Amino acid sequence: MSNYITIKKALISCWDKTGLLEIGNLLYQNGIEIISTDGTAKFFMDHQIPVTKVEDITGFKTILDGRVKSLHPLIHGAILAKRTPEHLHQLKENGIEPIDLVIINLYPFIDRLHKDKSDLKQMVELIDIGGPAMLRAAAKNFENVVVLHHPVEYKEFIKTWNVNNHIIPLSYSQKKAADTFFYTAFYDSQISSYLDSQISNHSPPQRFSHFYIKEKDLRYGENPHQNAALYKFFYNNRETKSTIEQLWGKEMSYNNYVDVSAAAMLVHEFQEPAIGIIKHTNPCGMAVDKKLPYAFQKALAGDPVSAYGGIIASNRSIDEKTAVLIGKTFFECVIATDFSPEALEILQEKKNLRLLKMDFSLLDFQDFEYRFLPIGLLSQHQDKMIMDKKVLRIVSAREPDAQERKDLFFAWKVVKHVKSNAIVYAKNGQVIGVGAGQMSRVDSVKLAGQKAQQFGHELKGAVMASDAFFPFRDGVDEAAKTGISAVIQPGGSKRDMEVCEAVDENNMAMLFTGIRHFKH
Repeated sequence: MSNYITIKKALISCWDKTGLLEIGNLLYQNGIEIISTDGTAKFFMDHQIPVTKVEDITGFKTILDGRVKSLHPLIHGAILAKRTPEHLHQLKENGIEPIDLVIINLYPFIDRLHKDKSDLKQMVELIDIGGPAMLRAAAKNFENVVVLHHPVEYKEFIKTWNVNNHIIPLSYSQKKAADTFFYTAFYDSQISSYLDSQISNHSPPQRFSHFYIKEKDLRYGENPHQNAALYKFFYNNRETKSTIEQLWGKEMSYNNYVDVSAAAMLVHEFQEPAIGIIKHTNPCGMAVDKKLPYAFQKALAGDPVSAYGGIIASNRSIDEKTAVLIGKTFFECVIATDFSPEALEILQEKKNLRLLKMDFSLLDFQDFEYRFLPIGLLSQHQDKMIMDKKVLRIVSAREPDAQERKDLFFAWKVVKHVKSNAIVYAKNGQVIGVGAGQMSRVDSVKLAGQKAQQFGHELKGAVMASDAFFPFRDGVDEAAKTGISAVIQPGGSKRDMEVCEAVDENNMAMLFTGIRHFKH
């Protein structure tokens, strides 16, 4: 077996003609015979590039409106033949000359699927049959045949051709084979998902058909002994453009990506200027304000000890004043919609601080979230439930006043992003205490109160949000001791009446949302 492939004959059949003229001229000028199907043959002939039609080789004209044209032993034999004496002898007996290069891109089923999805009949006509068959045949025979399946590959092929003096390394051919099998699998998966969707509305989907390509290896995972990598979603032969653009700072770690994602989701909940500070995926600071620098100051003041080394997220562009404030404390990352030139200059004085730009609106298009477990894959709709204020139930004798309502709605948005059992204390658009990930809800209540008191926050008149119902009244009684005046929670406990009694005994107000926000 040779370590290189010499190309003498090429089969080219492409729906997308992008870049085809350049590669066609390259082959023609180097004396390589080109075989093509109807549309591609016409393209080459229109550009004065000699070509042999597939039907001239097979002696069989295209039939069934183009559905059958290349599925023929004289074509597939030429692609699949190994360069062994036995195979070459059989080719000669049957009047077949081997094909060394296959360039095929498929009918635009996936493009149509993600753009202007047509009706079922039109989509079925865009399902390519012969193309995948020839691609897979060429990929299987990568030791003798080079396969390309998309225009984005042409420049790399031409460079490889020139660098290696018009022969192709076997290692390159094997890589292209792997790419091709990956792509044809993806192509088929999209067809399967589409056909499923036409007969029933499975939600979550009947089949998980996302494909990912490694973007880069990471230094390590959650801990140094764990290997890790970042993958991007694969779409039409390309990984999707990163939703995050790193403008500055050292390389991102596994934990950074996890925390940055959590931070972005948190601040994206708010329309007004918002700053969130995340530590180990939990908010340790969160605030809104008309002015971004004030929002940052309030967020940091919520728990300045935990905020150290945390992740900052802003749903606005970071301005100069906010950047000056950020620069006074050590943070791992800042993610925002953008940075002013002045803010960038200030923050770039910290060489290790990662500055990340993100279009948060892209988060709106992600409907599902997935979690891989040793037992299988879990899928669920993302928790995008928006509270309908019209259906809120006031279950206390006293109604919350205007400021309490405002803070309750603020805290309710935040508590969704805290690990269960989740409790959030808030006042004047600022998180002042968080109880996260405790095994009992009353412990979360105590922890939130302790955090608030530790940093001198005024608890009288503050509000409390709980991601799920209180199983006993002890959580409300504990909050009342610290000065909490209003509570928002889903309701639904067998002891709701006892909990409501505790609220009334302490002259508190309480709202039931009917929505639970567990986050495991």
